[in-house]
Amino acid sequence: MEAAWRRQGGSYRHHDAFSASSPSSFSSSPPHPQAASAATKKASTPQAVEWVALQKHPVFSGPRCTPTESSGRSGNLAAWDASSSRLYLWDPEARCLHRLSLRFRDPQPDSSSSVFAEAAVPSELLLPDIQIQFVVNYISLNIDGSSLLFVGSGSLSLMYLFERTYKNDNTFTCRTVSVASQILFGHNNGLQTLRVSWHPYSSSHLGILSSDSVFRLFDLSSDLERPEQEYYLQPFEPGRCHNAASICPVAFSYGGQHLWDRFSIFVLYSDGSVYALCPVVPFGSLCSRAYVEEIYEDMNEFGLKSSDLKVVSNSRLAIDWLEATFPDLADQSFEEGSVLASRAHPYAPIDASLSLQGPLGKICPGEENHDFQSSAGCDGRAVDLLYCSIDKDSVLVTAWSSGQLQIDALADEVQPHWNNGSPPHLNVDSSGHIKSIAMICELNMREVSTLKSSQSLDLVSNISSTADMIWVGCPPPLLRLAIVDLALPKNALNNCQLSLFSDPLVSEKFCCLHGGGIDLVTLHFLPFTNLSSAPDKIAKAPSVHPILSTGINASFSPVLSGFVSIADPYGHSLIIGITSSYECILLGMKGWNELPPHLYDMDTKSVDDTENAIPEIISKELLDGPKVILVPPSTTLQSLTADSIEGRSTLHHYIKLFHENYVEYAHKVYIELKEHAGYLKTIIEDQHKHLHETKQLLLNVEAKEQGIKNRTDRAFKVYELLEQRLQNFKKLPGASKKPLSRAEREFKAELERFADLELDALHSSIESLNARLKRYSQSSPVSSRNASRQTPVRGKSHVSDAQTLQLKSSLQKLSSLNIDNAKKVKLIENELKNQEK
Repeated sequence: MEAAWRRQGGSYRHHDAFSASSPSSFSSSPPHPQAASAATKKASTPQAVEWVALQKHPVFSGPRCTPTESSGRSGNLAAWDASSSRLYLWDPEARCLHRLSLRFRDPQPDSSSSVFAEAAVPSELLLPDIQIQFVVNYISLNIDGSSLLFVGSGSLSLMYLFERTYKNDNTFTCRTVSVASQILFGHNNGLQTLRVSWHPYSSSHLGILSSDSVFRLFDLSSDLERPEQEYYLQPFEPGRCHNAASICPVAFSYGGQHLWDRFSIFVLYSDGSVYALCPVVPFGSLCSRAYVEEIYEDMNEFGLKSSDLKVVSNSRLAIDWLEATFPDLADQSFEEGSVLASRAHPYAPIDASLSLQGPLGKICPGEENHDFQSSAGCDGRAVDLLYCSIDKDSVLVTAWSSGQLQIDALADEVQPHWNNGSPPHLNVDSSGHIKSIAMICELNMREVSTLKSSQSLDLVSNISSTADMIWVGCPPPLLRLAIVDLALPKNALNNCQLSLFSDPLVSEKFCCLHGGGIDLVTLHFLPFTNLSSAPDKIAKAPSVHPILSTGINASFSPVLSGFVSIADPYGHSLIIGITSSYECILLGMKGWNELPPHLYDMDTKSVDDTENAIPEIISKELLDGPKVILVPPSTTLQSLTADSIEGRSTLHHYIKLFHENYVEYAHKVYIELKEHAGYLKTIIEDQHKHLHETKQLLLNVEAKEQGIKNRTDRAFKVYELLEQRLQNFKKLPGASKKPLSRAEREFKAELERFADLELDALHSSIESLNARLKRYSQSSPVSSRNASRQTPVRGKSHVSDAQTLQLKSSLQKLSSLNIDNAKKVKLIENELKNQEK
């Protein structure tokens, strides 16, 4: 199935933004202590927050050029914190991080846009306490929004957003450290970071896939330089020659919520092959107790009771891993539902390393014979991987350098598997507890040979036949859903590869970012979620919607330097894009937020409908009655005699018609009436059974009715108590306090500036004049007389009495002016206090 879309290079217009000074003047070093104290005194005055349209925020004022390296990867200089509705933007010119607080509201009636987002002014500016020398390609925020990672081609840096070393108004200096600088970015090591991603179930664990085919999992809360877990990926049998491009890893993706997928990591190689690593869990992370109990019971129910010794052995290893990683599973003292989460303990088998499961084979519907390691059918090389957990399906989307998307679904679940006889390297403390592990993950060649020899039959039988191989330890095959061709220009992916992002609201949708814009892909067919419909009617190709077309510029550089997909409080998906000139684009996806239609064949009944349907008491064929015999009108029947040949032939013909219609119909009626008693008895028993179940449900509802009434009464009492407390709060003196208007705030700020600056200047002038007057008034008459007798010195002049009187009058005027101004200030302050009350 292919869906090709043609696009044309488009353009967009940006609204005028407020003018603001460039943040490049900010320095990461703290100022002088006296200046800091003055700034603290000034910062004590609260600043009024103003909300403006996101596109018109002063951060986006003025064209700028974002310096990016031509690394062949599309950068992302934006991150979104959904819990606090904050947008983080890295400014490559000023080398600082902007944090914008957003709010969403309905657009104005005269506005053409369907969505409206506002940002707070002034925004916050976060500065690292160490200078970031490298070019930041993209930033990433952890799950709780406490740490932000700067990823570049030459280094990794981590900023702790809430550990601030200095504050000045809305500028904060945060503690920043380097990550894995000794292993990945040491001298002459030649390693490159291929993919860096936070673990979705831990706020401190970071996964890094490097060019030496090693996946490292760091616990940044304990050690920034040494990884907690290391997995050396060996995708081929040692000693065999293979193409260098096929053994180069490209990307990885964490699993979802489907059984063992939560503890799985999927690794993509440049030739399109996908490998699975299971189980991998961050040490100390929290997992749902119900989820862990589900896979634990599944292993005990199906794995240990199998007749295959290999299945029993693999299940026993998996159960031992679960019991050692989550020790409270075997503790019977916990009541059901009392513990909601279980903490993962460090554990690794001392005589076995994880098996690299793969390459995951391909099941293509419509092809009778194929090899599980066959080519993907796409041109170029694989560049990105996205895992989507959609209802009952696990979907893997692979992006290719040719502009194609390969969409596959796991035909069965991933099972944990180890290679015996390959001991891992363990780092333990003085108490014998595991601190870190390192494993060499190789393929199980016996299972790979078994997988190669298997052939697929059809879609349904193939899915069912792979279940036995999964329990033995073979990797689950991939069921090919579609290959989507985005039909991009040839030069669109030169310096900007395809990047995949999942939709925050609808799991059946994901976005594809490339040099020509953004495309939205919607899946309409899933093999296990849409299992109720016929395969030939529900296999609908995915739809592609180009939601943003930026065109391809002359240098073929990426047009978007930042991209986030968010969900607003109204249930709509929004896309915020940052262009290469540091302008903001806000896109509302209201038209594409509807769920994909659930395809259902009205002529096809499901198994449950067939079992629960009430059978017919009398068949419709009997209720319709016998077929009517149409006798053609003829006048020759009256002239015929029974003894003649023509009469006997006509009589024989009508007797035959009567037998075919009425006699056979009577026989059917007799047979059905004969079996009618037992038929009715079965129907009555089924009806009594349903009646008994309904009565039991009614009894349960009546038993819970009193409890529901009590809870309702308690809720009303709490509501009355809260209403009474609200009334009491309204009676407080500060309840009637009204906020100052904008004009009043400006006038108050002017008064404060006048009080701080001009009154201080008047006081200093008065003090200087008083000192001068005191010096002249203390001079004695004798000294003045002797001075008059002396010969006046050339170049010096004495102050006369007239000038002294003039100075006294000026001093009196300044004193009266100061008294009048002080009275006016007191009157204004009293009036403002009365208005605030």
